[in-house]
Amino acid sequence: MFEGTVRLFLIWLGALLFMAPVSFAMAQNVDGVSDLKLPGISSYATPKGETSLALSGGGAITLSAQLTDKGSDITRGIVWRVFKPEAVNGKLPMVASSHGGTAVFQLEPGSYLVHASYGRAGATKRITVGKDAKRESLVLDAGGLKLDAVLSGGVRIPPKKLRFSIYEGTAEANGDRALIIPDVEPNSVVRLNAGIYHVVSTYGAVNAVIRSDIRVEAGKLTEATVEHHAAEITMKLVRETGGEAIADTSWSLLNESGDPIKETVGAFASMVLAEGDYTIIAKNRDRIYQKDFTVVAGQNQEIEVLATEAAAMDPEEGAD
Repeated sequence: MFEGTVRLFLIWLGALLFMAPVSFAMAQNVDGVSDLKLPGISSYATPKGETSLALSGGGAITLSAQLTDKGSDITRGIVWRVFKPEAVNGKLPMVASSHGGTAVFQLEPGSYLVHASYGRAGATKRITVGKDAKRESLVLDAGGLKLDAVLSGGVRIPPKKLRFSIYEGTAEANGDRALIIPDVEPNSVVRLNAGIYHVVSTYGAVNAVIRSDIRVEAGKLTEATVEHHAAEITMKLVRETGGEAIADTSWSLLNESGDPIKETVGAFASMVLAEGDYTIIAKNRDRIYQKDFTVVAGQNQEIEVLATEAAAMDPEEGAD
């Protein structure tokens, strides 16, 4: 793994964040509600044929959510779920749900747990419903994160070859981090609770990886761009310089320490590699050929391995 440059930009959230895709949420503790595990809506939906605990003649409760304590009401993208606080068979019964912005529920008087999710951001609050109309608001303490990556000199990376994974900012005792969202596409907005997150940017599928710790601030869109020091490399086995690639070639790529990091089969071996020194071993039929090369950041190149008697290695030596 490699450290890289990270450029951060903060933007006050507006329509851009509100229009980002909706996804499942993780719960946040609010008003003394702790360790609450809230799965998807379908897990607690009232079965057909049963009477919902939400009553049309009960107390009207209006629920709204804001990104910050001084923010405006979020008008779209909120998933509301209302639960009875008493568990039944180890599960909290969900009595009502709604999608959108501000929501109004008719509930029988009593105590409830309300969960609002907004992308991967969420908050939970305990409320009490009486016979009179009432209004409650939840502050999500959330912001947005928009990720991108470039090569040295600001060269754009093809989006299809770039992915991000977002982890918890704090590592566990064994060094592992909890994965929050895998395979995030570049330039997509992810809604998250405010805090520090560990972001892994992967260019290609071998070893071009950048890790960064990025802070998300409530009510703001954080735009982070990392810089990869890597290049796209294509290798081929040829009988002469500039010749045609030889089919049915097995490839084994070694890093500077001699550890194998990639194996593939074909006339061409194309991959993205982090800058550094490598050794490529090509095997065709019973002959083995080897070549050392260097990857320079941002400089794509084609590596030719000559299939000549002088370049051939002893098969037993190449297998060591």
